[in-house]
Amino acid sequence: MRAVFEHLTTTENHSFLVRRFTVPGFTAPYHFHPEYELTLILQGEGQRYVGKQMDAFGPGDLVLLGPDLPHCWLSRDRGEDAPCEAVVIQFRELFNGNDFFGLPECRPIRKMLQRARSGLQPGAAEKAWLAPAMIELVEKSPLDRLTSLFTVLDRLSKSPDLQPIDSMFAEQAYSQHETARFQQVFAYLIAHFREAVSLRDVAEVANMSPTAFCRYIKNVTQKTLMELLIDMRIHYAAQLLTETDLPIQSIVYDAGFGDVPYFNRVFRKHKQMSPLTYRKKMAGQRSMS
Repeated sequence: MRAVFEHLTTTENHSFLVRRFTVPGFTAPYHFHPEYELTLILQGEGQRYVGKQMDAFGPGDLVLLGPDLPHCWLSRDRGEDAPCEAVVIQFRELFNGNDFFGLPECRPIRKMLQRARSGLQPGAAEKAWLAPAMIELVEKSPLDRLTSLFTVLDRLSKSPDLQPIDSMFAEQAYSQHETARFQQVFAYLIAHFREAVSLRDVAEVANMSPTAFCRYIKNVTQKTLMELLIDMRIHYAAQLLTETDLPIQSIVYDAGFGDVPYFNRVFRKHKQMSPLTYRKKMAGQRSMS
């Protein structure tokens, strides 16, 4: 799987896109587009990828993504009676006229949009207000949608706990060629991290020699290829431990580890506890929330 450029087209009566949709699962590939995107998950669980960051998502997950920031949501299959649902708003910075966000009243929004190149996630209190506002926005008339979008962006820009998702992606000034290479490599890893991944195969995706690729991936992620794969597998296994009743042995192989004792050692190193203890701890936290 490689990062796919998504071309979005607004209609004659709308300057930005907003839609609410229900699907059997979130399966869109790792992709990017020049629009900003505000996404709210209503139903579904799985892995969210933004830049180089992998996080679990579930109902209530809400993020603001900047232009050309690669991303995707990959849901976990929960059966035919458990569809996935989301509200997505996509807009360009100049959708409402040249330099509108440069007006004094819009400066907080403009600063937030600059930060959104790292991806941004609000805290629980802001999500509680923003989620209903985004749902209501879908059903409004075109003009009311526009004014409601400004209200949502204004509220979001004033959030005291707006956290970046992948600061390093925005901080590293990639050339167009380097950005394309990164997108191809990370998309390949998203698709195959649960399988046996060879250095030679990934190097070929990047159109580099294995030696050059080792230097490249270390420079981009501050990790070796194996460390990056282990991080992705541990994160995936931790989500399965938290959200399913699957036996630990099944999770080990599903996450791409071929050996239970090795998985136990690596998991303990990353989480400072055994997989069983982690599962019990997460179950306790979920029961209290």
